[in-house]
Amino acid sequence: MLPAASFARTLAQTAETLIIALAGGTAFTLLGFPAGLISGSVLAVAAAALLGRPVRVPVPLARIGYVLIGILLGAVVTPQTVKGFIAWPVSIALVMVAAVCMMLATATYLRMVHGWDRLSALLGASPGSMTQVIALSTELGADLPAIAIVQTMRVLLLTTGIPAGLALFGLVAPAVPVMRGPPGGSSLPEIALLIAVSCATAIILWRLRFPAGLLFGAMVGSGLLHGFGLVQAALPWWIGSASVLVLGALVGSRFANQTFRLLAGYLGAAFGSFAVSVSVATLFVLMVAYFFPFPIANIVVAFSPGAQDTMMVLALALHLDPVYVAAHHVARFVVTAFSIALAARAIAREEKR
Repeated sequence: MLPAASFARTLAQTAETLIIALAGGTAFTLLGFPAGLISGSVLAVAAAALLGRPVRVPVPLARIGYVLIGILLGAVVTPQTVKGFIAWPVSIALVMVAAVCMMLATATYLRMVHGWDRLSALLGASPGSMTQVIALSTELGADLPAIAIVQTMRVLLLTTGIPAGLALFGLVAPAVPVMRGPPGGSSLPEIALLIAVSCATAIILWRLRFPAGLLFGAMVGSGLLHGFGLVQAALPWWIGSASVLVLGALVGSRFANQTFRLLAGYLGAAFGSFAVSVSVATLFVLMVAYFFPFPIANIVVAFSPGAQDTMMVLALALHLDPVYVAAHHVARFVVTAFSIALAARAIAREEKR
């Protein structure tokens, strides 16, 4: 295929995907659904993918979305937020324990109820770390389709279920754009400084292979500038909304090249493992909520067994504390990444013998 024709095809498929995401996000928002942009775009694009539409989000566009989301998350940080770090060590320790408990409980469920082999059960039970799980599944010969469907369904259910659940109990108000910055608007020099610093820190963490490095790196740069009062600049709300739609479309596009028949074959494992992992997470959420005065919505998203980047987008859409949520998901990722890598290779060696 000619390069020009290939580019035109990619452009057309991307435009169709974003239009579908916009339609879904707008519909959910107009219906008053909390975090409607992210939930609606994910569901709409996922449905289109399962119906055979060629949905796709190019990698460069997704990376731009990650950086913009990171900048917006960092803009929420204040000097008072930075001081909150001293109150979190116990909560962060508990999320690390929760990650291990979720993996053990979910892997046991997949083995005992659905008859998965040990390696596939372990990788399917990982709370997040999707990229690492897929890589290990390919390298060690685990059941990749089953793992991918279970992991993707978990993210889909969390993305749509958390806002609905929080709203059901009156814990989160419907999402509305929140503007930050001086009343007269942000100055161009401040915006330029904000973008430059955030992009630099995003590239550094991405090069260091930090989990969701572009998003977290941009958040660190933006958070430092806002946390120390160096800038008051804020990106326009419509940039944030567009970025949320892009990343919602990215999550939904994971169902591309999947069929309803293949999906249906693993729905039992997907819903069952989701229920087990969420049940374990709920126990720890209740524990933290009982002993600490943190807002319950922050705790729920921080302890949710979802992908780091998706949970951060959800935190932005629900106007939660991004520093609290980010700190917990980074800690969970560290525990998950090391334990999954070591355990998976150990199981693979035993099975070979």
